[in-house]
Amino acid sequence: MSLQHPRAFTIAVVWTLGLLYLGSVVHATESSLACPDWPTCFGTMVPEMTGGVFWEHLHRLVAGGLLLLWGLGTWFAFREPTVRPWIARASLAGVGLLLVQSVFGGLTVIFGLPDLISTTHLGLAFAFLILATVLASTTSWSETSTTPAPGARGARAWAVGATATVFVQSIIGGLVRHADAGMACPDVPLCLGQVVPPLEVGLVALHFAHRVLGLVAAVTVVVFAVRARNAAPDSSLRSIGTAAVIVVVLQVGLGFLSVLTGLAVVPVSLHTLVAASLLVLLTHGAVLAHVAARSPASTQEPAGAL
Repeated sequence: MSLQHPRAFTIAVVWTLGLLYLGSVVHATESSLACPDWPTCFGTMVPEMTGGVFWEHLHRLVAGGLLLLWGLGTWFAFREPTVRPWIARASLAGVGLLLVQSVFGGLTVIFGLPDLISTTHLGLAFAFLILATVLASTTSWSETSTTPAPGARGARAWAVGATATVFVQSIIGGLVRHADAGMACPDVPLCLGQVVPPLEVGLVALHFAHRVLGLVAAVTVVVFAVRARNAAPDSSLRSIGTAAVIVVVLQVGLGFLSVLTGLAVVPVSLHTLVAASLLVLLTHGAVLAHVAARSPASTQEPAGAL
């Protein structure tokens, strides 16, 4: 009998990506307060699904579905005797993370979308996505990708660093979104016609910080891809690094397009989705590098490594 929890974890990753996209659509269409109460919508769980209510309530329903799905995966993890204990505990932590994130979602409505609470709500979603990806990768995606790779430790370090950088970048991006700083720099690649804009204006400084950290994130991803290529030229790790670079280029393009279109719904929402997809790729890359680094054949770094 095949194990069920790896399948549930994989579906949860895809589900979370869809949920993050929906959340971005909710904000971009100004539907965040279309349901003025929580957890009900106009006092009912089955409101008329029209206008902004459609997007806001759909977002809530999909979030509830994710909680049920993850709960099922956690139940399988504790029920199946061959599951490593840390995986079962991590899946239980995921349940707690989802519950806290749901509460913050409710607080954003109750308190009228305060910037810090709304950003925390988004940040918790990204944190859950990373956890779900680690579990999906560890239990399923990496099963056939354990080729020993000299230099894998260096690739692992850069993968973890790139994941952390993109995570922080995504949080700042969420703050830019919720603080309505998306058009504080209305031009690209310059900001207010300058390489370094006047940073005494708070929203301009926030938007500019998002761009600068985006550049740092792009560099870390490229270095990870180079390290992955050097460490494992014929493995899945190299493919993950190459894919991450392609996704970074796409993400930068969507960032530019978001500004040039005045924060149109489609590019802004895709900008969030691609950021989340990049987190999945980098987290999976970190797990693959970790697996390769644990092999006896990968204990020595190759000469000339970065």
